[in-house]
Amino acid sequence: MIKQAPYLKKGDKIALVCPAKKLPKSIDHAIAVLEGWGLEVVIGKSLYASHHQFAGTDSLRTADIQQFLDDQEIKAIISGRGGYGTIRIIDQLDFTIFKQHPKWFVGFSDITVLLSHIIAETELQCIHAQMPYTFEEATPESLTSLRKSLFGEKQDYSYTSGFKNKTGEASGQLIGGNLTLLCALQGSVSEMDFKDKILFLEDIGEQEYAVDRMLRMLQRAGKLKDLRALVIGAFNEIAEEKIPFGQTVNEVIWEVVKGYDYPVCFDFPSGHIDNNLSMVLGAEVKLTVESNNVQFKYL
Repeated sequence: MIKQAPYLKKGDKIALVCPAKKLPKSIDHAIAVLEGWGLEVVIGKSLYASHHQFAGTDSLRTADIQQFLDDQEIKAIISGRGGYGTIRIIDQLDFTIFKQHPKWFVGFSDITVLLSHIIAETELQCIHAQMPYTFEEATPESLTSLRKSLFGEKQDYSYTSGFKNKTGEASGQLIGGNLTLLCALQGSVSEMDFKDKILFLEDIGEQEYAVDRMLRMLQRAGKLKDLRALVIGAFNEIAEEKIPFGQTVNEVIWEVVKGYDYPVCFDFPSGHIDNNLSMVLGAEVKLTVESNNVQFKYL
């Protein structure tokens, strides 16, 4: 049973860290937003650290995150950005105290490594959502959805898909994140259990053939056959191939999953987009999918 950390309240301390790539700019705007929510923001040593591409050395990032995993005064840890590098440190982190004194962990993209690991190893909910690096470009709706997720306020989503969905209704536990990282975690202790789950996927900068390969890898590994539903978020910044693949990303996905009997919705507003709506991974949700209209409710 996936449990949840206590929701935040005004006056709570939260920590900002960078588990992967370094920040190329100040995130003072994001810090002001978080303080505007009534939170006390603690800056981790990794937030503005630099070591080649990374936010400090592997050992610095590990020690920084470990400090806040263990600090019982910190009620949430928010990743400043993604990039690449979380998989280099995940096995050096100890979640023993974190499991005894749960707190929220927030991020997406490369941070999928941490989100998946937290669900797999600690059975605690976490939040796939906007990170401070992109707060300035984020829609008000996406930031509000993060605040509501952290503070435990009720929220549901509804939207219209531009690609025809596979209709149906399903309830279950929400898992998922970045497709590339989920594939990279297969066979490791950080791999989530896909059986009877509602799976959410998003990605950026991957060509159609790569999405096709990764989905077929998950299919061959038996990860897609026992889902209750599939939620396809943003797949954007697709690089053009010299020889066209012949299918859009949504068509690629449809080709792989059309034979399953669960609902599939496309164009969900979450991923590497300005309107990156918060997804509470590990939460129980209900999905109602019509041809183009989708309703997503937290239970």
